[in-house]
Amino acid sequence: MLRDLPLGVFLLAASLLPEFHGRGTQFGGLSDRPYDALAVAAIALQCLPLAVRRRLPVLCLALVTVGFAVDQLRGYHSHAGTALPVALLSVGAYLERYRRTTAAGFSVAYVVLVAEFLRRGTDETPADLVMFYLAMCLAWGIGVWLRSTRLAEAERRRRVAEETRAAERSRIARELHDVVTHHVTAMVVQAEAARYLTAVPDRLDETLTAVTDTGRRAITDLRHLLDLLNPDHGGGDARTPPVGRLLTLVEQTRRAGQPVEFTEKGTPAPSTGSADLVAYRVVQEALTNALKYAHGSLTSVRVHHSERDITVEVSTDGAGSRAVGSPGGSGRGLAGLRQRVDVLGGEFSADGHPGGGFVVRARIPSGSPA
Repeated sequence: MLRDLPLGVFLLAASLLPEFHGRGTQFGGLSDRPYDALAVAAIALQCLPLAVRRRLPVLCLALVTVGFAVDQLRGYHSHAGTALPVALLSVGAYLERYRRTTAAGFSVAYVVLVAEFLRRGTDETPADLVMFYLAMCLAWGIGVWLRSTRLAEAERRRRVAEETRAAERSRIARELHDVVTHHVTAMVVQAEAARYLTAVPDRLDETLTAVTDTGRRAITDLRHLLDLLNPDHGGGDARTPPVGRLLTLVEQTRRAGQPVEFTEKGTPAPSTGSADLVAYRVVQEALTNALKYAHGSLTSVRVHHSERDITVEVSTDGAGSRAVGSPGGSGRGLAGLRQRVDVLGGEFSADGHPGGGFVVRARIPSGSPA
């Protein structure tokens, strides 16, 4: 109302100016008449209801139509007649229910008005009467178009919001899988091995210490993940693993009973963006799968840094044995890695060896081309 009331007041004031008397909308062909108190009432009835044209469009149209009919039948021909197409546009744009009923009601009112003009002896031709009606229909149609555009934009925003939420949930699921699965798998394998070391206190203590250390690392990584999800709460960069985490990851896997050979060559590019994190996740997921499905088999990890990309290869030399008590896989980890690498424009593959075992390869663009 606060936005639309000034429009109505402005139109009211303009219509009452003496130099504009009788120079507004002329419909029906009746002779002009000087303004009187009824003219002021008819002008106000056309202008002031525009204040509610968004909230109560039908009421606005009804009042404006009555005022317009009085204005034209009395021969005032004020500029307030401009309010009628505005009211029709508002009905088309903002009315949500009874749209057809309102259109039919307006059409009936127009027919009644035309009949009254004919009774009074109007000189308007049938073509003029039809053209005026079509002009009013055009104003309504513009409002309908504005409404459909507004609804389409609202639907687009809703769809974008849903897609954004879905993408965020998928990202959170990938991060949780990457952070939790590796540590939990290592802890399960280590705890299962501790059952058979009760007669060797030194090795039992070493294994339980490894379980404790793995749990602490899991808590640290979960905190990093929480910082990623809520960066305002934490401090620092939660996305990129600290320097040397690959060595820590390899050592943790070794302590879980998996023999691992680790080789890292080259110098990382000055700016790698998310490439370091993705490379870390590839190694993490591949070592987790080695613990699950090729436990005890020699695992090789090779990482090569160049100016343009990071190349990762993790392989096992045999099928090994499935770790006792280790949780099964859902395939989400490799699928998530493929998505991560694809987003950066890299290449990813995960294949089995003919003689058993598997190999995971990834090429992750990191720096600018030379």
